[in-house]
Order: sequence, then C-alpha cells, then structure tokens
Amino acid sequence: MGRSTVADDRTQWWNEHAAGRPSPRFVRRWPLAGTIFFLASAVPVGQRLDPLLIVLLVAYGACYVSFPYFLLANRRMRVRLPFAVLMLVLGWAVLLQGTSIYMLLYATLAIAMSMPAGWVLVFDGAALAGCGVLLLVHNDVPGTPSDIGAVVGITTTAFFMGRLAQTVRRLRRANEEIAVLAVSAERERLARDLHDILGHSLTTIAVKAGLARRLIETAADPGRAVTEIREVEGLARSALSDVRATVSEYREVSLSAELVGARAALRAAEIEAELPSAVDNVRPELQSAFGYVLREAVTNVLRHSGASRVKVRLGRNWMEISDNGRGGEPGRAGNGLRGLEERLAQLGGTLQVRARPGEGFQLRAEVPVATPVEVA
Repeated sequence: MGRSTVADDRTQWWNEHAAGRPSPRFVRRWPLAGTIFFLASAVPVGQRLDPLLIVLLVAYGACYVSFPYFLLANRRMRVRLPFAVLMLVLGWAVLLQGTSIYMLLYATLAIAMSMPAGWVLVFDGAALAGCGVLLLVHNDVPGTPSDIGAVVGITTTAFFMGRLAQTVRRLRRANEEIAVLAVSAERERLARDLHDILGHSLTTIAVKAGLARRLIETAADPGRAVTEIREVEGLARSALSDVRATVSEYREVSLSAELVGARAALRAAEIEAELPSAVDNVRPELQSAFGYVLREAVTNVLRHSGASRVKVRLGRNWMEISDNGRGGEPGRAGNGLRGLEERLAQLGGTLQVRARPGEGFQLRAEVPVATPVEVA
C-alpha cells in the first residue's frame, strides 16, 4: 500500500465519519421513543379534538418523530432549513388551536439540538418572541410569562445538551482517527525496517551463496566454499532474529557491526572496499541512523551498481558512501532511500544523492551540529 493510498483511505474514512453526526443506533431507535413520548405528552387531555387539530397533531408528531433523519443525519441545508420551518409552522398552528404554549417545545427542542447556533437563534428566538407578543396582544392565549420562561429555559438546556453530545461524538471519532493514524504509522515503520533488514541480509546471502556455488562447481577452494556456506547460515539466522526483534521494537542497529557486515558482503562480491577502521569519531546518538544508511547503500551497490570499488567516509555528524558503478537516473528514489530520508528527517538531518549515468553513485547523510538529537 503506497503512501498516497493510505492518505486517501484516511480522507475517505474521515469524510464518511463526519464530526457531529448522530450514531446509527440513535437514528434507528428514535422513532419508537419519539412516538411514545409525543403521544403521552402532546395529545391534549380533556380537550375536544376537532378534525383540523387531529390532522395538525398527526403532521406535527410525524415531523418530531422523523427529525433525526432530516436535521441530525442530513448535512444538506436545503433540506434542513425547510424542515425546521415546517416544524415551527405546525407548532404554531397547533398552538393557535387553543392548546398549551408548551406545544412549541417539540419544534424548538428539535431545532436547538440539531441546527447550527445561528439558525437556532433565528428560528427559536423568533418563535419564542412571537409567543411573547401573542401573549401580550391576546389575553385568552393559554399560557403565562412564566410558561414562556420555562420554554426558553428548556430550549436553552436542550441547545447545550445537543452541543455536548456533538462534542462527545467528535472526541470519539477523533480518537478513532488517532487509532487509524497510529496503526498506519506503525505499518509504515514495520515495512521500512523490514525492507532495511531483509533487503541487505538477503542480498548478502545471495552473493555469498553464489560465490560458494562457483567454488563448489570449480572445486577451486572447497574450504572457502564451506566457510561461505557457514556464513550464509549465520546471516540467515541473524536476519530471522532481526525480524523478530523489529516486530517487537527491540532491535538496535550498530554502525560498527554494519561496517563488519559491509566488509564481508563486499569482499564476497569481489568489490574493493575502502572502509573506516573505527567509528569513534561519529556522535553516539547518530551511529544507529548511520548504520541504516550504510546498510542501504551497500545493498544498492550489491544489487544495482555494477561497481568495482566502494569508499565510505565518516565524520562527527556526516557519512558519505560513493562507488564507481553505473550510477542511476537522478530524481528516482526507491523505498529504501525514502525510508532513510524519513529516519534522518526525524533527527533534523538530510540525505543527498548524486547519481549520474556512468559516473557512479554518491550518498551523503548529514545532521547539523546545532540540531538537538533525541536518543530513541
């Protein structure tokens, strides 16, 4: 899986789980709960129900039961705005039939819990202000200023409860997104480490096995052939141990050990190597990263370069590997080089590549002296 594919998957996942949407369980279970609540509290008791009031109550109740579909789960404002207006109109129509002023609560609660704050202020503010005006103009309206105050208080509480529920949903989905990113980062780390380990080890094994085969076929030096085969066995065991340690995140790369391994691999491939005899001049916290650089560079020399000579130079905060091989196409970096760039970037360093066809290949890793390096 490439990095672009992983990024696309993250974007698609986040779009499909947009913050603020209700849980599917709530949307499925709300119709039954909403119907029971509306029938139990909205239908007037002891009041004569004329046909018009019955029709209005049925339409109003249907809107209240279905508001999670149109206001909570739906993100399109061209659907949400007309639905909110319809609920308020039906609530006012029921109210004007002589019912309680509390009948408006079903509309104001639905809007307060699901609409943006600005629209809540417009819709619910206008509806409740209208109730106040109606109460002042018509004394026969069933309600008092304290009733309007109660409706305002309940609606305000519902508004903040809705925002709290949305915040909780956002936090849950943010935690899920963090988990997805953590899994993706761990997958990339494991792929990078396995590439660095197995690429070098398997290349060295192939070179040594080929040398042992030629020695056996020509019967030139059976003793050396046996020695090479033993080294192949040791490399295979070491690679298996490295894979296990990498999976467990306990593997440490040593620059000095990588130099020994590079010397043996290049000697088996009959490539002249000019390697440092010690690594004491390299900053201790950089030796692990430079070990990865040396491993990848030697692997590329063995696989692709066709070089007959390799030179490795070390400084306190830099490493340079060059060969006299075929070089390569500038600007083309494989997975191994991209992995090295990521490792060095974590230390504040850079990786420079010079590759010209027929003029060899040069790799330089450097971490500025002023850059503070944290030891992993």
